[in-house]
Amino acid sequence: MGNYFVRRLLQTIPVLAIIVFTVFLLVYLAGDPVALMLPEDASPEEIQALREALNLDKPFIVQFGTYVLNLLQGDFGKSFHYNVDALPLVLERIPATIELTLASMIVATIIAIPLGIWSATRRNTSIDVLITGGSVLGSAIPNFWLGIMLILLLAVNYQIFPVSGRGTLMHLVLPAITLGTGLAATIARLTRSSLLDVLSQDYIRTAKAKGVKRTFVIIIHGLRNSLIPVVTMMAMQTSSLIGGALVTEYIFAWPGIGQLLVQSIHVRDMAVIQAATFLITLMVILMNFLADVTYRLLDPRIKYN
Repeated sequence: MGNYFVRRLLQTIPVLAIIVFTVFLLVYLAGDPVALMLPEDASPEEIQALREALNLDKPFIVQFGTYVLNLLQGDFGKSFHYNVDALPLVLERIPATIELTLASMIVATIIAIPLGIWSATRRNTSIDVLITGGSVLGSAIPNFWLGIMLILLLAVNYQIFPVSGRGTLMHLVLPAITLGTGLAATIARLTRSSLLDVLSQDYIRTAKAKGVKRTFVIIIHGLRNSLIPVVTMMAMQTSSLIGGALVTEYIFAWPGIGQLLVQSIHVRDMAVIQAATFLITLMVILMNFLADVTYRLLDPRIKYN
């Protein structure tokens, strides 16, 4: 198992290299940030001096090489918009994003797993049709629309929850529901289909024939084995959650990495964009790595070959 994890870690190196190059290329093609950093009445001499100070007058390959060398030293550059180093600025926003992502996963799991079990054990009934239809609807609703509707209904009209910000559990409820709804719909459908497949296996019929209680068969024998594809999907959806958090954090003024990234894109703050994207990539890779460990816990028969 140790060799497997070492190989997985080594596989992340080319992935990170591709991400670093792609982000640098896109930011390079987006335009000259010097125009945003200086006033409109700046002289050509001032513009050229700033371009030289930022190495923006060099060819692309030289700029990229300098960027990679600095990156290997943990230096993502300095944010011209916030006038601080980019990496510490992004790092201080990560806890808020992790908090929102975990809360969204918890909300999605609490909603989806019971509904998926209920739908699978009531197959082809009106309850099954209702849950399946609700799952399709949940997947179709855009995050930004749902977030705005929740704000209008529960924060503005009824004033149950705060409109925006972070600080208390009440601030977390609406963003977590907004971000977790789409994931809950996907988990519910996958749990239903996976559990139906497991419940048709021979060992399930054998357990029932031995007189094992139906609830015990479903929860202990059926659900545990059916969760493996669910865990896989949840790991794969991590990037979607973080991507959805970009809009959700912006709508709810949640001070996470997503809100910072959107604001930095507006002003073309290259250092912050590159640092935020790099750390988001690391978070996604880490979640996929943790999913591999979870497989072994759910099913000891899985071998890391």
